[in-house]
Amino acid sequence: MKPKAKLQTEAQGIKQPLSMMTTELIQTLVNNYRANQLLSIRETMGIEDAHSIQFDFTTLKRFIYDIETLALEGNSGINAEDLGIRFYYAAYPNAENWGIMGDTPIGIECAEMHTLVMVPTIKRKGEDGEIGNYDFNPLDINGKGTSAKAFGKDSGIDPEFVCQNHGNLVPPDNSKTELF
Repeated sequence: MKPKAKLQTEAQGIKQPLSMMTTELIQTLVNNYRANQLLSIRETMGIEDAHSIQFDFTTLKRFIYDIETLALEGNSGINAEDLGIRFYYAAYPNAENWGIMGDTPIGIECAEMHTLVMVPTIKRKGEDGEIGNYDFNPLDINGKGTSAKAFGKDSGIDPEFVCQNHGNLVPPDNSKTELF
């Protein structure tokens, strides 16, 4: 059997090994979720929850571009290397409370299903002196930028926060395109 070449990618001039897992490990992790968390949701809440979410490249690349552009334009002291994205596990409201979704394009068929909310992060030194990746709103630049630690979680910051939410949830989207 011929040994595989060690694949590398280059982003922003930095060579890194290609991030890979075996299909067996991926399937095991997916099966663990379905046999535990997804089953628990089904049994306790009585709903068929989504088990995957898909985002197209254009959406992801635009989100990353927007974070970087807004942050760097708003504060020259920010380095792109300090920016990141946190994925929050979230759930849509039930059908009775769907009105809070406003004019989002997300349909009521997603009521109570879990989703992901992606929020920008910025690497900063906290009050304790330790470096951490803090939630960050590049729309609210004021010297250091708005981060969770700088202003507290309930600080009354601008209610409009740069984020990305809805991709294609499966279900309600068709699972025939999934490998795992």
